[in-house]
Amino acid sequence: MFQMLINFVVAILLLFIGSAIARLAAGGLRKLMNARGVDRTVTQFCCTLLRYALLTFTVIAALGRMGVETSSIIAVVGAAGLAIGLALQGSLSNFAAGVLLVSLRPFKAGEYTQIGGVSGTVEEVHIFSTTLRTVDNKSVVMPNGKIIAGDIVNFSRHPTRRLEIMVGVAYNTDIEHVKEVIMAVVSPDKRLLPNTELMVRLHDMGPSSLNYVVRAWVSNEDYWDMYFDVMEGIKTALDKHNIGIPYPQMDVHLHRNELSAKKSVSLPKSAA
Repeated sequence: MFQMLINFVVAILLLFIGSAIARLAAGGLRKLMNARGVDRTVTQFCCTLLRYALLTFTVIAALGRMGVETSSIIAVVGAAGLAIGLALQGSLSNFAAGVLLVSLRPFKAGEYTQIGGVSGTVEEVHIFSTTLRTVDNKSVVMPNGKIIAGDIVNFSRHPTRRLEIMVGVAYNTDIEHVKEVIMAVVSPDKRLLPNTELMVRLHDMGPSSLNYVVRAWVSNEDYWDMYFDVMEGIKTALDKHNIGIPYPQMDVHLHRNELSAKKSVSLPKSAA
């Protein structure tokens, strides 16, 4: 009887000590994650998960001290955890991906990205999904598991971007003349970044045109305005200098084989 009383007291002490340790561990983890700038939702979930996991081990240890067979309890807890994990496999995958996105920060709210084949501005990064707003003002909600498994292109992370435009002209035009005409359109633009390279070169010889590439460095916010302005300016300059922009064309050669006509031979009728 005395031994049972001692075991009961020790079990109560284990519960109090385990509860205090769980609370302190969760608080320490919260401070650490807050210092690292981790999302508040992720912080709360991780701290709660750690606290209840430690409390579960504490309860099992207290029951074992009181003489309760804990192997069956551990088996039940393990089976329940496995069943819950299988049932929530997709959600847990999205949650793990959300933790990685919040921790690694490949993008953040307000940045223009291309993820999962969709381009748009990031509005919100949740623990299970991410919301994008496309240029035509549609909201696209994507599971984080799909995002982390594919390529992520962030167009807003760096303050500068390289403008690249392809221009096709007719084969009978002079290369240096075309380069001078295009350069005269692009080089005076004040949106070009100083101390950066402006390049106009023949890129390839296509089936029906000579294709030139224009490359210039601009700030991120000027990219699209300059892209459209340069395209319009180049078209106007080419027309002014009578430089043709050919359509895709194909030469078809027809060869006619003349067959000699067969002559019919008429035989005279035999005399009766």
